[in-house]
Amino acid sequence: MKSRTEMFESGTNQTERQDRYDNRTGGIMGKKICTVKSKEKTKCYEAGTTYRRIAEDFQEDYPHSIVLVSVNQRRLQELNKTLKDDCQLEFVTTADPVGNQTYRRSMCLLLVKAVHDVGTEACVERVRIHFSVSKGYYCTVEGSLVVDEAFLQKVEARMHSLVEERVPIEKYTIHTDEAVELFHKYKMYDKERLFEYRRASRVNIYRMNEYEDYYYGYMVPDAGYLQYFSLHLYGEGFVIQMPVQGQPNVVPPFAPHRKLFHVLQESVAWGDRQGIDTVGALNDQVTKGDMREVVLVQEAHQERMIGEIAKQIADRPDVKFVLIAGPSSSGKTTFSHRLSIQLKVNGLTPRPIAVDNYFVDRERTPRDENGKYDFECLEAIDIELFNHDMKALLNGEEVYMPVFDFKAGKQNRSDTVTKLGSNDILVIEGIHCLNPRLTEMLDDANKFKIYISALTQLNIDEHNRIPSTDGRLIRRLVRDARTRGTSAQGTIAMWQSVRRGEENNIFPFQEEADAMFNSSLLYELAVLKPYVEPLLFGVDKKSEEYTEAKRLLKFFDYFVGIGSEVVPMKSLLREFIGGGCFNL
Repeated sequence: MKSRTEMFESGTNQTERQDRYDNRTGGIMGKKICTVKSKEKTKCYEAGTTYRRIAEDFQEDYPHSIVLVSVNQRRLQELNKTLKDDCQLEFVTTADPVGNQTYRRSMCLLLVKAVHDVGTEACVERVRIHFSVSKGYYCTVEGSLVVDEAFLQKVEARMHSLVEERVPIEKYTIHTDEAVELFHKYKMYDKERLFEYRRASRVNIYRMNEYEDYYYGYMVPDAGYLQYFSLHLYGEGFVIQMPVQGQPNVVPPFAPHRKLFHVLQESVAWGDRQGIDTVGALNDQVTKGDMREVVLVQEAHQERMIGEIAKQIADRPDVKFVLIAGPSSSGKTTFSHRLSIQLKVNGLTPRPIAVDNYFVDRERTPRDENGKYDFECLEAIDIELFNHDMKALLNGEEVYMPVFDFKAGKQNRSDTVTKLGSNDILVIEGIHCLNPRLTEMLDDANKFKIYISALTQLNIDEHNRIPSTDGRLIRRLVRDARTRGTSAQGTIAMWQSVRRGEENNIFPFQEEADAMFNSSLLYELAVLKPYVEPLLFGVDKKSEEYTEAKRLLKFFDYFVGIGSEVVPMKSLLREFIGGGCFNL
């Protein structure tokens, strides 16, 4: 007898199909049959069929590999999960944001497995996946093993062989206490420490052959999905280069940013020196250490770095324009205030300038591909007027600065005159401040450019990163709710658009900076936890944003929270949680 799937595909009429049903079980010959709808297609499968098998029937409708499935627009599932009831399915491919993250996460497992296969237990003590470099991840290997070109070639060859063999990535669940014992046995002490604080009673373990590990998030079914990657020696370790969102079959060229890499390396070294390199280590400090001292040390470290930048500026007497740029929720406004205080300490008189006041009139504002005003493109700024005014100020002239009326969409002139004194210095903040075109008429000797970003140096464990973009999103969720009344759902909904603007207008120019400042604080996620969790719980479970909210809620399960009373009033974190001395 044909299966119900075959009946649909062979065109059997509705009456014949119904005649062959067992009404008691909802299936054929005692087997439960489920109806699956996706886009314009409807197919039927026996309950217990894997989503991977179902995805094979729908793959022809997608140009890129299906790696996950969304069930009834509510639950993301790995392809090894099985069908239970009638449902609506939406397939996630490697071109989608969450699909790309799944690919990268699975690639980390493949990489660590290959390193252990090529090395030995004696020479590979710990593989660490640190931070993003050149669209890939910077990794180091601790132990007696020498990371050189010959070693990388062996690792890459082993990875390709695992891909060709399509080695399964199997998932099983064990009790949390068993997981702690397992990680101790494997000398994965970061994970052992992490799960000492696990409230959930079960832990998912992933296995490739005999190698077992824990990964935070979804994985692909087998190594055969992981065809595209390359390895490159860099720094004291190497970078695994992988495809980016939207281009899943292309490994981008290796093009590391030297200045940014140096700042990231310093941040990791700082965390290591403090003994706070992972979430488990932070939790130990919260529960067993002196968090007030931890906070004060982190804040003092940032104050020292801000003071060093101010000294660099003061040591260059020709500098009249301090230009500050960075992605969303980096703490640019608080940083500008604190830098201004340090500039005063060095005998200078800082004057703030807002680039936003140089917006062109609304009718001249360019529109994006959707016909909406594009306020983030450089052409939305009156570059000619900005350069004219800055040159006039530099020449000692009096200038009536513009004041943009955002309600009317018109640029007006201030009634107050501005003139630079001998010790005056302009502190200018804006997303385009590192773009040479914004200040193309000004002499480079008169500029000092600063790139600021929250470059999260804390990781979940040695193999599970905390992306900097997650840290910034969490900051923004808290700030938007406090200052704009924006729901978490609204902030999450516009986050991808915000990130596209950063990719176009900020990141390409970060290496133009004379100085880089990491605004991330080792302790901040423990403070942000009690602020952001209620916001995330408020996201509608039927919304597109719920999947991201659920991911972040699961993420915060790793943290032991602390109160904000330990956070100093001048802290950059106060820009987001409130209560700071700068009235932001």
